[in-house]
Amino acid sequence: MRCDVLTLFPGLIDGVATQSILKRAQESGLVQIRVHNIRDYIDGRHRIADDTSYGGGSGMVMKAEPIFRAIDALRAEQQELRLLFPSPQGIPFSHQLAMDFSRESKRLVFICGHYEGIDERVLTRLEPEEISIGDYVLTGGELPAMVMIDAAARLIPGVVGDPISVEQDSFANALLDYPHYTRPEGIRGYGVPEVLLSGNHAAIRLWRRKEALRNTYWKRPDVLRDKSLTEEDRQLLTEISQECG
Repeated sequence: MRCDVLTLFPGLIDGVATQSILKRAQESGLVQIRVHNIRDYIDGRHRIADDTSYGGGSGMVMKAEPIFRAIDALRAEQQELRLLFPSPQGIPFSHQLAMDFSRESKRLVFICGHYEGIDERVLTRLEPEEISIGDYVLTGGELPAMVMIDAAARLIPGVVGDPISVEQDSFANALLDYPHYTRPEGIRGYGVPEVLLSGNHAAIRLWRRKEALRNTYWKRPDVLRDKSLTEEDRQLLTEISQECG
């Protein structure tokens, strides 16, 4: 997966991209993240990237021309680009979209806005995909860009050490994840469910499935409405409903 991030604040990207799993994924060649400072595409000594909004109003608007120049430079490398614009007005980001990004053969180019936003002509001319990570507003598109890159990168085979852990993550199987426990067995009066200590793999599998269903039932019931359930799932949900009864 090859990613380019256009930003006025490269440090916001580097702080995440140079740590933990993303760092190892880049070192192993499974992921490439290039950061481009939009100011490098601005003429003049002061390299001013924003200006006031036509028609008045509060806040500054990022200029269009530096972004156009940055995209032109990427296109000059003769590689296909998939343009993305993190925005609260976009389609919701999801596990399925992360999977789509992880398999993308084109370069993923994240155009990060800041301040009051970017000149609308960037959107009308370049037509990037607008994608939202939630119904709230952040100071810029850098954090959403890294959320999407991180979510997609960990789905690439070899990025996460144990591929089974990725398969069992929340939303990977259209359910939330089940609870996890580690040593010590007892801590401050709280223990570990006995079934996890039993060594009975069939019972553990069933417990984990039931707890995944329980988490989804309580926290994201909308997910269950869109999922095809097995007969076992329906029986477990009946038990959960009765236990809550």
